[in-house]
Amino acid sequence: MADRKPHKRMTHAEQIRRSQSRYGSSASVGAPSHTRAASETPRTSRRASSTSSRHIATRADGVDAYAARRKKNGRGRVLRGVLVAFLLVLVGVGTAAALYITQINNNLSDGVSEELRQQLVSVEPQQPFYMLLLGVDKSEGRAEEWGDSTSNFRADTIILARVDAPAQKVTLVSIPRDTYVDMGSHGKDKINAAYSYGGAAYMVEVVSEFAGVDISAYAEIDFEQFTSIVDTIGGIEVTLPVDVVDEDYAGINLTAGTHQLDGATALALVRTRHAYDSYGGGDFYRAANQRAVIAAIVKKILQQDPVTMASTVSKLADSVTTTMGVTDIVSLAMQFRNLDVDNDFYSGQTPTISEYTNNIWYEMPDTAAWKEMMQRVDAGQSPYSDASQDFTSGATIAIGNGTSISDDGSTSSSGEKATYSGSVLVLNGTGVSGLAASKSSDLESAGFSPYADTANSSSHTTSMVYYNGSARSSAVGVAETLGISTDNVAENTEGYSTRYDVIVVLGADQA
Repeated sequence: MADRKPHKRMTHAEQIRRSQSRYGSSASVGAPSHTRAASETPRTSRRASSTSSRHIATRADGVDAYAARRKKNGRGRVLRGVLVAFLLVLVGVGTAAALYITQINNNLSDGVSEELRQQLVSVEPQQPFYMLLLGVDKSEGRAEEWGDSTSNFRADTIILARVDAPAQKVTLVSIPRDTYVDMGSHGKDKINAAYSYGGAAYMVEVVSEFAGVDISAYAEIDFEQFTSIVDTIGGIEVTLPVDVVDEDYAGINLTAGTHQLDGATALALVRTRHAYDSYGGGDFYRAANQRAVIAAIVKKILQQDPVTMASTVSKLADSVTTTMGVTDIVSLAMQFRNLDVDNDFYSGQTPTISEYTNNIWYEMPDTAAWKEMMQRVDAGQSPYSDASQDFTSGATIAIGNGTSISDDGSTSSSGEKATYSGSVLVLNGTGVSGLAASKSSDLESAGFSPYADTANSSSHTTSMVYYNGSARSSAVGVAETLGISTDNVAENTEGYSTRYDVIVVLGADQA
């Protein structure tokens, strides 16, 4: 914090321009209406009211939940068997395997307190969940100077992640560390101070109240250990749209273009903010790069086979503290094997307005825009409803090919407008039993109202998506959800029912 240079942070004109163009004026509005706002229900009563239908998450709950998800279809059972077999081959059999997994889990959970576990809320199988990701600077020099007590550390990186395996979507929302929030008995302060007040448990509580969502998992990365994560997976590839030069503070000097980064260089990239001093508000640009680097790491890990993935997790256990076990992590990763990181990995950050008071910078939440953003995130859409809201675009790393954004939240990879609502009739045009029901489940998870019908006896090689009236955008959304080319989206002139917005005829390519 001592190296902050206020005069380089943002000019008055830049502040006015940003506050006018980013999200509009601030308004006093609570958390998203479909989630439970702190202003409506105190944290304690919210927890109490949920215990009748939900219980506090534990590591065992996580394993059971993911196991339950996999048992929903034959492929899940086969996957679990393959995973167990790989683990047995990797470490021996019987007791040796159990001891090995226990050792990894102990390393992963080292530092996880019972208070933290009590803050986490379990979710039903096949439902999206939120995870809090923290980057905490616990460097040796800082620990020697201040001691290793939690009260001496603050979270420099705060990311709320929404994980939706059935819909194959991941959303990362950065919360600026200077965001000014009400912490009850601790008064109003920057949100990153929550870590020094009460460690990870209190951080989860504060972020949950601020975002208006329940958090079900937690992971913390020590910046000093970040290099080992990238080096373990063999480096990552990123494309920089502009030169990134910050030799004095972060020790980085990269030209615009595509680079293969090792751990040390990746660490410098996610730490630098002074490379963006000329843009104003370097923290925002640093946060955008952090989300993109996480996406690059996820993309690289998902390319691994289960045995390599399990080995990777074991190597990372000393670098990460998390409430998830090795079987949880590998099982979840395997569910995301079809994730299109280039198009279905969404990224954004809390809308704020910068204020400089008593020689201190604060980020004041634009509560109306924050409410709207979290409504979009909770619905599985991009955090931004308009591309102009992402003011870091063009200066920071893009995630994959980037995701185009339309007025309603997203477009297809082909650039067409896509919506994820409406009634859908799913017809099975193959001889595969249960295919229509399975695809209907995927569509329901994405936001549609599907109806499976196995009565269609025609045999189809290629799947088609037909729409009635003006429902083409819904048809494009259906095609995107099921992985059907938008070239196969057409108006319903084939005599199918007009009672539905969209009709899907599943072919052998979906079997």
